[in-house]
Amino acid sequence: MDKAIHFTKDAWRNKAYSFFCHKACEAFPCHKDIPLSDFNCLFCYCPLYFLGEDCGGDYVYLAGGIKDCSHCTFPHRRENYGEMMVRLQQAIRCKKEK
Repeated sequence: MDKAIHFTKDAWRNKAYSFFCHKACEAFPCHKDIPLSDFNCLFCYCPLYFLGEDCGGDYVYLAGGIKDCSHCTFPHRRENYGEMMVRLQQAIRCKKEK
């Protein structure tokens, strides 16, 4: 039986696996301008970082080529879980095709 979760449309909404807020974290909140009730810590270390310029987030490259994502709130917004999963699935597909 295939137990794979398919992230189509809004099937992920209101599911426990799509949101986690770690208010006891020493760095919480690590980003500004997100209501605390919607602050998603599930992607604390962004899984899209490896995509470089194709991640779609708000980042800058510092001297020495370091990617600074400290102003990016995309993965930390509750409503972006579905889009995060779509982007990850696309990246995995591209990797498999290569």
